[in-house]
Order: sequence, then C-alpha cells, then structure tokens
Amino acid sequence: MLRKLFRRWSSKTKGSSSIEAIIPPEIKDDAFYTAILDLASKVEARHILEIGSSSGRGSTEAFALGIARNPSRPHLHCMEISKTRFAALKAHYAGNPQVFVYNASSVPASELPTAEQVSDFYRTHPTKLNEYPLEQVLSWLEADRTYMGASPLPDGIRHILAETGVDHFDVVLIDGSEFTGEPELDLVYGARWILLDDVNAHKNFMNHRRLSGDPSYRLVEEDWGIRHGYAIFERT
Repeated sequence: MLRKLFRRWSSKTKGSSSIEAIIPPEIKDDAFYTAILDLASKVEARHILEIGSSSGRGSTEAFALGIARNPSRPHLHCMEISKTRFAALKAHYAGNPQVFVYNASSVPASELPTAEQVSDFYRTHPTKLNEYPLEQVLSWLEADRTYMGASPLPDGIRHILAETGVDHFDVVLIDGSEFTGEPELDLVYGARWILLDDVNAHKNFMNHRRLSGDPSYRLVEEDWGIRHGYAIFERT
C-alpha cells in the first residue's frame, strides 16, 4: 500500500491540509536506511542534499549519524516544504553544525506535471500508484499544486546550489513530492551518488529508468520489495 501517500493526502484534520501532519518516518531501520548510513559515513563529500526530510527522524537521521562519523565532515542540506514538519526538523537538528535545514519547495509549482501527464503515466506504467483510483491520485496532484502556490517558498535546489557555490552535490536523495521527482533529477544530474526512494511509483519510476540507461551511472543497489522500492546509483 502507498502508506506515505495515504498518510499525506488521505484526510484533512481540523480544516488544515494533511500535508501539515507529522507522519512516522518511512525510511527507518531497513536496508535503505542502513545503506544511507553506510554511504554517509564513508563517502568523500562536501555537500549532501536530502529532498523531502519530513520531521527528520527517518533518512535524515541515517544521514546525520553517518556524516558525524565521516572524516570529510560533509554538510547535509535538508529540504522540507511542510511548515509543520520543517519546524520539527529544525528543532531536532538545532545546534548540529553539519546539518542545514530549509523550508523550501524543491522546484516551483510550474514544474509539476499536468493532470494529463500523470494520467498517461498511470495508464501506461503500472506501479504501486495504481492501487488507488486515478481520480484520487489527481486530487493529490492538485493538493500539491495548491499548497505550493498558497505560500510561495524559495526555489530550494537552485537556492542551495547558489548558496554553496557548487555545480553538483556529492550525494542526493530524491524523496520529496510524488510529482516532483523528474524535475528534481534534472537539477541534480551529475551528482556522484543519486539515491531514489519510491522507484515503484510516479516519484522515481522514470528517474530509475533514465539513470539505468545512462552509461555514466551504474546501479549499485536496489530493492523493489522494500516499501515502494529504492535504488542507489553512482556516477562512473
């Protein structure tokens, strides 16, 4: 079941969008969590980007524990669009000099796919997303579009690239909105390590296919049976 999607969009509480609800961590004490922790502790890196940090208790925790052990002392840049989740994220990592948090949208709302594009993907690429009616999936897309447009936030990836002054991040995890994965990959392409969560859904299905077909990247690890699948690619 698409647990993350269901918890994020299934209901509204007290009149506020469920995007603001604090949700339990998804990447937690599984093979992907362990892989993130191991990579973050060993890779020679300066800047790591995590797209979709939520409240910081899942993949963010794995990254933070890893970079604390890493002799390179990399910086972890955590991006979260939800104001409520960002507040929890900021509080949890306050005082950690290696962790930088941003209440930002990874890409502008204008870069979200259209309803027609999502519908076409739904019909032609069966994934875990098909466990839900198309009408419900499209309502999630519209919820994202509305939330992103209601209170404009910094253009996150471009902002962090400009702030750090680098052309590419060393490590990137793409685990944000279900509908922003492809434009996110466009902006971080060239990173040495690209980690994808939810490869068996709209978020990263096409990203997995794109990286698999690029001879400049090699697939290091994947498991389509854990939650909605994950994959790790390294630039050769």
